Amino acid sequence: MGAKNIYERFVWFDNQVKAQKYPNTTSLSEKFEISTKTAQRDIDFMRDRLRCPLDYDASRKGYYYDDETFSLPMVYLSSEELSALLIARKMLQDISGGSIGHQISSISDKITNILKKHSMAADQIDDAFSFQLIEYSPAPEAVFKAVLEGCLKKKCLTFTYYSPAAKETSERTVEPYHLLNYMGTWHLLGKCHLRGEVRDFVLNRISELKVLPKSFKKPSDFDFKTYFLSTFGLYKGKSTREVTLQFTPEKSKWLKDQIWHKDQKAKFLEDGSLQISFPVSDFSEITREILKHGDAVMVIKPDNLRELVKTEAEKIVKIY
Repeated sequence: MGAKNIYERFVWFDNQVKAQKYPNTTSLSEKFEISTKTAQRDIDFMRDRLRCPLDYDASRKGYYYDDETFSLPMVYLSSEELSALLIARKMLQDISGGSIGHQISSISDKITNILKKHSMAADQIDDAFSFQLIEYSPAPEAVFKAVLEGCLKKKCLTFTYYSPAAKETSERTVEPYHLLNYMGTWHLLGKCHLRGEVRDFVLNRISELKVLPKSFKKPSDFDFKTYFLSTFGLYKGKSTREVTLQFTPEKSKWLKDQIWHKDQKAKFLEDGSLQISFPVSDFSEITREILKHGDAVMVIKPDNLRELVKTEAEKIVKIY
């Protein structure tokens, strides 16, 4: 018997109680052709786990609610699902700023109401979990909503975009394919008419955005997972190279379970050093990650990445 059938029994029993028909193990077992032992376990579960205020009336030989305002949760959650919901609620609260703050707060309130039906104390949850994002760029709410509308309705967008690298703005018309939240920062992936190819746009660099009436059709062979997840980091180059990093034995103790990329290859050397290999198509982000670890990591390959890291390290030495 699956979870769906079990919950069906809960709903039936709840309806019988509310109709003041005083159901019991016999009526439940006969209705669903289960043993009286299974029926009793169902009733115990409803009382102990679902917090149903069930009481037994010996004169009527059946159950009733001693709290007539009680409502059975519409969705049954296992302990694992409930734990995930608790974490999701707290995570939503902790990131509910900027672009979709009001909407996330509303969702969080609804989750809180679900938790109350499971007799979970929100204050205890708030003390137990927290999430913190750093170095991210909140997206303006108006920009986020317009980009989301373009993605969902397949409408072209026009906007002014600022490029920190070029230190200039440009007018863009884009077919919005996908929205990605990467490390707390919202990115738009879409075909740029100016460049004639798929480009990545950071939402907080977008201004004067308009949703155009012109529709577009997303290419059937476009897969955002392939675009974003095929190599390390967010930035993409024209070619892919395999990068191999080697961490010191001491550092390896802390990194042995860390995932740098879904297709990474990791192995320990005899001295306890950890080597990790994964595909990279742009060295910008991986260089910054390598420098964060200082002398605890060494680039094994490719040589041009070794030279890039060396050059950046020399620049750092010069300013100190």
